[in-house]
Amino acid sequence: MKIIAMIPARYSASRFPGKLMKDLGGKTVILRTFEAALSTNLFDEVYVVTDSEVIQKNIVDAGGNVIMSKTAHQCGSDRIAEAVEFLDADIVINVQGDEPFIDKTSLSQLIEVFKEDVNKEIDLASLKVEITNQEDIENPNNVKVITDINNLAIYFSRSVIPFHRDKGISVKYYKHKGVYAFRKQALLDFYKTPMTPLEASEKIEAIRYQEIGKKIKMVETAVEAIGIDTPEDLEKAKKYLNL
Repeated sequence: MKIIAMIPARYSASRFPGKLMKDLGGKTVILRTFEAALSTNLFDEVYVVTDSEVIQKNIVDAGGNVIMSKTAHQCGSDRIAEAVEFLDADIVINVQGDEPFIDKTSLSQLIEVFKEDVNKEIDLASLKVEITNQEDIENPNNVKVITDINNLAIYFSRSVIPFHRDKGISVKYYKHKGVYAFRKQALLDFYKTPMTPLEASEKIEAIRYQEIGKKIKMVETAVEAIGIDTPEDLEKAKKYLNL
C-alpha cells in the first residue's frame, strides 16, 4: 500500500487568524507540523494542501511538498480530496495542520487497520478518546461517537450519546478526534456527494461518509492532541517545547 499524509492548511481561522504562520520556537506552526509528519517515517509522501501563497512559500522554502487548493472548500475532506484525485495513493492520512506534536503511535494504529483489513471492508479509520468530565460530555463543541462491538462507528453527534437513561448501567463516553485515515476511493466518493441532511444538521463531516454507506473503524487512544486554536494555546505549546 502506498500511504501518504495530507496536511490541510487554511490561512484564515475565525478564532486565531493566521495561526499556522505564528512563530513556535523559530519555526512556524505549519512547518513544525510538516516536519513532525515527516519524522514519523510512516508515510511514502507528505503534502501540505493550502489556499495560501504565504504558507506555500514557507513549506517550499523548507524543501517540502505543497499542493495549492483550486477552490474554496467547506471541510478538510473536500480540500484533501481535490488534492489527491490525481495522486498515486492507496491510503490517505489527514494530519491536522494546527497540531505540531504528532502522536506517532495513534497514526500507526490507524494505518494498521488497513493492513489488517485483507477484504478491504473498511473505508475509513479514525480516533476516539474517552471523556469522563460531565462538562466535556455535554459540550456541543465535543463531537461524541458511539460504536458497535467491532468498533465500527454507529453515529457521531454534538448531543450526549448514548443517553444514560438507566443509571444502574455503566456508560462510557467517547470524543471523536478529527484525525482520519481514508481509502482514496472513499475520499473521492465523499467529495462527489453533496452535503447530506444529517451532516448539514450536525455540521459533522464524518456523518456524510455514513450516510453514503462508508464503514468507519474507530481506534481508541488515550492521547489528547495539543492543538493550537487560540493565542493561549500557542503559549502552552511554547512551554511544552520549553521555550
